[in-house]
Amino acid sequence: MKKIISKVLSLALIASMAFAFAACSGSSDKKDEDSITIEKGKLIMATNAYFPPYEYYDGDKIVGIDVEIAQAVADKLGLELQIEDIEFDSIIAGIQAGKYDIGAAGMTVTDERKKSVNFTDVYANGIQAIIVKDGSEITDCDTLLDGDYIVGVQTGTTGDIYLTDDIGEDRVDRYSKGNDAVLALIQGKVDAVVIDNEPAKAFVAANDGLKILDTEYTNEDYAMAISKDNEELLKQVNQALKELKEDGTLDAIVEKYIPSEG
Repeated sequence: MKKIISKVLSLALIASMAFAFAACSGSSDKKDEDSITIEKGKLIMATNAYFPPYEYYDGDKIVGIDVEIAQAVADKLGLELQIEDIEFDSIIAGIQAGKYDIGAAGMTVTDERKKSVNFTDVYANGIQAIIVKDGSEITDCDTLLDGDYIVGVQTGTTGDIYLTDDIGEDRVDRYSKGNDAVLALIQGKVDAVVIDNEPAKAFVAANDGLKILDTEYTNEDYAMAISKDNEELLKQVNQALKELKEDGTLDAIVEKYIPSEG
């Protein structure tokens, strides 16, 4: 009888341990399912790191305004930031496909993009500037649009989108990186380049014989792109941005890369 009782207790103990293990496993799985990010514990950011000062390489490290803001957001959410450098026009598709949590690449909020992704609250403003060679016949935006000039742009950017609408496919030359478009201008392959004002300043400073026109092409709002299927992440990122704005962190990051005049 003692042996039988011992066996019954042993079986009960084994069953109890199996149940506890299953319960723990179930809890762990549920935690993964409840994660606000694609990979638990990480915030995966898609960018195109050729857009100074928003994102660019310093040695083999990607730095810039978007990077520091994303890092500050990740810190607020208790997540590790992981940056993926990809082609700009692949960012939204990658977010839709569930490869990346956020897209931060000097990305302008547009009605067309809103059809594919959600955008966070705006955290920066940008101007699309026009770069030309010194002595160019192009003196303002109207001259550029009304002539038969060829314009270089970075593929998938708002400069690409708006110019294609304004002057047509035949007059727009697309490049995977902004600096490739500027190189085409230097080589005489295009007559002008339209790109965000801050990268434009960096490109002009690095290349003699180029200038930025006084008249801007467009004025835009920048935000992070997030999947439409992830409302919770959108909510939490917006809360983090709100807190970073209130405590002065956002302004300090922008000031670090784009010092105020005066």
